[in-house]
Amino acid sequence: MVLIVTAFFVYGCEEEGAKDLDLKTMSWEEILEEAEGTQVNFYGWGGDQAVNNWINGFLAHRMMEKYDITLEWVPMNIDEILNKLQGEKQAEALGTVDMIWINGENFFTAKTNDLLYGPFTDALPNFNHYIDDEDVEVQYDFGFPTEGYEAPFGKAQFVMIYDEEKTPNPPTSHEALLAYAKEHPGEITFPAPPDFTGSVFIRNIIYDIVGHEQFLEMEADEDLVREAIKPAMEYFKELKPYLWREGKTYPATIAQLENMYADGEVRMVMAYNSNLVSQRISSGVFPETSASVIFHKGTIGNGHFIGVPFNSPNLAGALVTINEILTPEVQASKYEPANWGDLPVLDNDKLSEEEQEIFEAVKLGEGVLPQEVLLDNRLPEVPAPLVPLIDRIWMETILG
Repeated sequence: MVLIVTAFFVYGCEEEGAKDLDLKTMSWEEILEEAEGTQVNFYGWGGDQAVNNWINGFLAHRMMEKYDITLEWVPMNIDEILNKLQGEKQAEALGTVDMIWINGENFFTAKTNDLLYGPFTDALPNFNHYIDDEDVEVQYDFGFPTEGYEAPFGKAQFVMIYDEEKTPNPPTSHEALLAYAKEHPGEITFPAPPDFTGSVFIRNIIYDIVGHEQFLEMEADEDLVREAIKPAMEYFKELKPYLWREGKTYPATIAQLENMYADGEVRMVMAYNSNLVSQRISSGVFPETSASVIFHKGTIGNGHFIGVPFNSPNLAGALVTINEILTPEVQASKYEPANWGDLPVLDNDKLSEEEQEIFEAVKLGEGVLPQEVLLDNRLPEVPAPLVPLIDRIWMETILG
């Protein structure tokens, strides 16, 4: 069967006028031909060197070998990327970004401001073959409908990391964490928002105290949110004097907290990459006795995605690259802790026995919780508009 892409794309405006690329009637084979020999500019957060190495190494080499596509990875903070697209939109300028690593409130901002091209996922053979399009984590991104405007890239889940020698019984609830902090004053802390990992830690504590169900369809009303999370804010007030530097200051980034844990300054660190502990152990950064733990009520997980800008100069190349990312071989390579450790997005029921064996062969490494444990204790993210409200309320209440 020949796949027909029902899409129409305008590259952008140049002095001689708009250059149009009509994909309405193009088959996938024609899209592959259009993409061959081109350059794809992939923009996204570059704060993890292992991720940068995987994209510049494995993924870039694969795209060149299979499709003669030059993949140019451009590390940049997502707010800068969105500002760049907004500026191009206002100036009606030729696009410079072909693909974006995006999710959560940033996807909400981009989509509501018409900065993304789509829907496009139905045009991808591997999306149709390997992805469960009825999965809530495919249909929604932080509670906001994806509607085919972004393709799954990977999955993440919040975990806490501790040293088994120092902490044989790690805390698995907010009550136990408070008791642990009181036993070891000054040796527990977390990054303050807007750090992404610190922000999700705060939301996880909120879930543990007041539950998560009420937030899933909650209106983005500050008074409503403030009242809902009030018990959790009282908890953070009680926890504060037992934190590092008595909670008068917090690490600015998760990288700073990782260094503090590695140096033995604090007893626990946290991650939204469930395989990070294995990476840090193998690189000699974390103690070999480090391990992961989650709260017994579960921890927050989400998916991260790839979007295509409204003015992508190389739509065909972007589609081919995203489609290749949704292969078992690429997802398994990304899953390898030594490469990245990012959880795969493919539906296991849609994999052949041979393809399942590719994932079974991945060695998770030391300190990593099995994927089935994580997925069985996975909680949904709050809707994107609530995230900045929760961060602001925490900062106003706790930082003063």
